[in-house]
Amino acid sequence: MNLTENQLIKDIVKSTNLRHIAIIMDGNRRWAKEKFLPSAVGHQKGVESLKKTMRIFDEYGIKYLTVYAFSTENWKRKKEEVEFLMGLLAKTLSNELDEMHKENVKIKFLGDVEKLNSELIKIVRNAEEKTKNNTGVNLNIAFNYGARDEITNAVKAIIKSGINAEEITEETVSKYLYTRDIPDPDLLIRTGGEKRISNYLLWQLAYSELYVTDTFWPDFDRNELDKAIKEYEHRNRRFGK
Repeated sequence: MNLTENQLIKDIVKSTNLRHIAIIMDGNRRWAKEKFLPSAVGHQKGVESLKKTMRIFDEYGIKYLTVYAFSTENWKRKKEEVEFLMGLLAKTLSNELDEMHKENVKIKFLGDVEKLNSELIKIVRNAEEKTKNNTGVNLNIAFNYGARDEITNAVKAIIKSGINAEEITEETVSKYLYTRDIPDPDLLIRTGGEKRISNYLLWQLAYSELYVTDTFWPDFDRNELDKAIKEYEHRNRRFGK
């Protein structure tokens, strides 16, 4: 690690008030395919990349990291892969939770977690409860998440609450989303080269800066993150003005 480069990135984070980066962690399966490996190996390497990235966020002083781990559409994948991903989440949280808690990480899940199996729900809720008072990096994991589903559920909840139509504002809607009390992402990074949002944080990304890299998620490292942050520094965020 170059200390001068490291300080430069920290200075950019501070000067731009870069608080929240969302990531679409794409390319695990393609990474494995290129290496003639099972897709499971790509997903496992993806977990390693997430752990490294989370620690770099802490080092740079970036408070929020939101990652797209499993979408509502991912249920359409092969049964074996879906089962592996569920098991990988359970295994990772069970094995890594104590260390993440020690590192002051606050874990929150975004998505319809209640549709997972009972054992996994218990593991997920335990991770949230154990880390709820931590003050380090806020790790938000979008799991069984779809933005249209999120907005639809928010609308239903607003109607059920009895709020009059003329009283509904953007702030009202935001309060009924999974991300309430979380600032909108400043920057969205998508790995793997695809140039689409893929039903991810549609409301929250309204004015986020977008950065796409061809690098597959298992190969995402400090150098790739630094490139994205340097690019962000040169963006002129006008928020529609």
